[in-house]
Amino acid sequence: MDNKTKVLYDDGHHKCVMFGFDDESHEDSFLSVNQYLIVQNGVGVLIDPGSESIFDELYEEVSEHVEIKDIKFIFLSHQDPDVSGSIAQWALVTKAKFIMSSLWVRFMSHYGFMEMDRVMSLPDHGARLNFGEDSLTFIPAHFLHSPGNFSLYDTKSKVVFSGDIGAAIVSSPDGYKKVGSFEEHKEHLLAFHQRYMGSNKLCRAWASQIKSLDVQTIAPQHGLVFEGEDTDKFLDWLSELECGSDLLENLYPTGK
Repeated sequence: MDNKTKVLYDDGHHKCVMFGFDDESHEDSFLSVNQYLIVQNGVGVLIDPGSESIFDELYEEVSEHVEIKDIKFIFLSHQDPDVSGSIAQWALVTKAKFIMSSLWVRFMSHYGFMEMDRVMSLPDHGARLNFGEDSLTFIPAHFLHSPGNFSLYDTKSKVVFSGDIGAAIVSSPDGYKKVGSFEEHKEHLLAFHQRYMGSNKLCRAWASQIKSLDVQTIAPQHGLVFEGEDTDKFLDWLSELECGSDLLENLYPTGK
């Protein structure tokens, strides 16, 4: 296993794997991208598989953990190309169902995906999906940063796959992408969340949902993973954050 891959959870039957294949054309921007896989008893769920440019690398690494033909679901937290750009490639090599907000189903044709009968569209309030002996919960995260956005909670591993929530602008480390000191990491979170999150009210609504769950890990699509007490520290920080429309005068200085 290379340093782009980390097993977040493994009890012998249920496993969560983190990948870190970045788009080399954006290497200078230091917006590291994470992809995730859940496997239970040989059946896979691929999470935010990323852009077309990383498809070959990710395919090879995913196949080390699950047979590609046994990927049953592919979850897209939102519509951005660094999340969904490879949807047409994954549609060709799997028979998976694609899970996404109902807002984005029609947009997928712009990525070359036309098999709409393979889409499971999520209602705004989310959904719960049985997965083997456990379940996957799709948690509303609208306007954080996408208007149709969901996080995914895996009840077995207690991992929240949070998409852009928790993202940080950091250079990709050589080893495991884990927060070392939350106090030091806050400065890398601030600018991204102030601009990309819709408002404090929305942040508090999402954080409240996550605090009601038994969470061990928050795994964002960009940046570093929060574990243990850092998950609570992040949720508390996010709950108090002024962002988006709270900073309206900074964005529209001539009007209110």
